[in-house]
Amino acid sequence: MLQGIKYCLSEHPTILNFRWSTTQSWGSTWSFLFTVIPAYIAAAVTLHLLLTLFRRRRPVPLGPIPAAHSLLMALISAVIFVGMLLSSAAEIRDTRWLWRRTKTTPFQWLLCFPLGTRPSGRVFFWSYVFYLSRFLHLLRTFFTILRRRRLTSFHLLNQSFLIFMSFLWLEFSQSFQVLAILSTSLLYSVVYGYRFWVGVGMRGACFPLVANCQVALLGCNLACHVGVLLLQVFKGGCNGIGAWLFNSVLNAAILLLFMRFYVETRMKNSNVVVVRVEEEETNSSRWGSGIEPKNVVKQN
Repeated sequence: MLQGIKYCLSEHPTILNFRWSTTQSWGSTWSFLFTVIPAYIAAAVTLHLLLTLFRRRRPVPLGPIPAAHSLLMALISAVIFVGMLLSSAAEIRDTRWLWRRTKTTPFQWLLCFPLGTRPSGRVFFWSYVFYLSRFLHLLRTFFTILRRRRLTSFHLLNQSFLIFMSFLWLEFSQSFQVLAILSTSLLYSVVYGYRFWVGVGMRGACFPLVANCQVALLGCNLACHVGVLLLQVFKGGCNGIGAWLFNSVLNAAILLLFMRFYVETRMKNSNVVVVRVEEEETNSSRWGSGIEPKNVVKQN
């Protein structure tokens, strides 16, 4: 059974013969990218404005759709993680003999592709699957709007930036993408599995699991970016370094937006706690002074 899984996820001819090109890969053109991202933002903003215009305060009933979407995304992310892990191991096994000439270690290859690397083969197949999965992630934006939750610019920009970065990974055979896909897909499998768990009515965690996972992912990406920079300076260059620099700018923007959103959320939650404590202290002082709250009915 394990051999069958390994064959399907890393040795299948479709995976081995994959090649990123405008004629063979759906969504591989710049025109497609610059059409779908503005269309996504426009659709999300339009839906939000329509619900606001018609003053619909109650959430639109979605039934089990969000939970089913979370389960689907958790399974897809888990498959991408396992597929990329097996494919990376196979690539290291098949090309180790070539690295001896340049004294390259497997970890260095994970961070820094050799110059001249082309977007074909196992690793780039799973990078393409990860790129396609980004479009399924967009559905969660519309679930959020229909549930009448606050639509933030961070959410829209974060989703748009991630699609753009996934495209750059393939278009320029960018270094660092293997570790980025492994860490991100692992995190998504945990986060969406947790959302499915909560969505079917199970008890949630006593701490902000999703936010903490995002902080861990951003910290991991930051450390890997430092590693790529060091290899670029001291090891003679990495493939797709121009796209990596642009990717780093986008990651920095995501980090700043997330930290701002995270701080605002934490401050808002702390203000709610303070208000609740003040209300409890007020009620207790009323009881202590013999003044009963208005909503308390005396029993004979």
